[in-house]
Amino acid sequence: MGQKVHPFGFRVGVTEAHKSRWYAPKALFAELLVEDYRIRQYVDKRLNRTPPFAAVSDIHIERTREELKIILKTARPGLVIGPKGAEIEKLTQDLQALTGRKVQIQIIEIRSPDTNAVLVAEAIAEQMKKRSNFRRLLKQRCEAAIQAGAKGVRISVAGRLGGAEMSRTFVTRLGSIPLSTLQANVDYACVPSHTTYGTIGVRVWIYKGMYTGSDEDELESKAAGGRARARGRR
Repeated sequence: MGQKVHPFGFRVGVTEAHKSRWYAPKALFAELLVEDYRIRQYVDKRLNRTPPFAAVSDIHIERTREELKIILKTARPGLVIGPKGAEIEKLTQDLQALTGRKVQIQIIEIRSPDTNAVLVAEAIAEQMKKRSNFRRLLKQRCEAAIQAGAKGVRISVAGRLGGAEMSRTFVTRLGSIPLSTLQANVDYACVPSHTTYGTIGVRVWIYKGMYTGSDEDELESKAAGGRARARGRR
């Protein structure tokens, strides 16, 4: 049997930061964990599945005793904020009503959507719903990621490709993907595409190069372990 490890889970606590950063006593832990899940589901449905389709790729949650901080990584920050900040205020109020806590939302812009695995996978899934030619589509996405600065890309689609009777897997690769190297910055996403002839799984791996000290300032966070970091040599 193949022994498969999630690239993000493999690196958590070593070079990658946790996506939920808080501490709670045993009695409260389960309640806050479910609350985190509901927040992620709500934000994803509100911003990604319905207009304005704001291309939110990542949701980080930090908690203090009084406040709940939600960090959104998005390729379209203007759509999340809205005219004169109307959309973000409404989202903040809705999340406060959902959680019963004071909520602060911080937005980080994704400057290169072509090298973000979640956004690439979502785009492929959307195109496959429209019956696009999957071979051409995967080739275009790989080339776009390499042109945007990625060192390597691998895209795998599995299911009834092109409406075929039997399901199969099709993989496209470009460049290198060092999955076993902890120091390598490998972005991974798995997104289902619900087509008329069944569900197709879209998986994307994007290798952006090795972690360096400059990557640490990407995320403004005061939480312990709140940002990705390069491993120090020992």
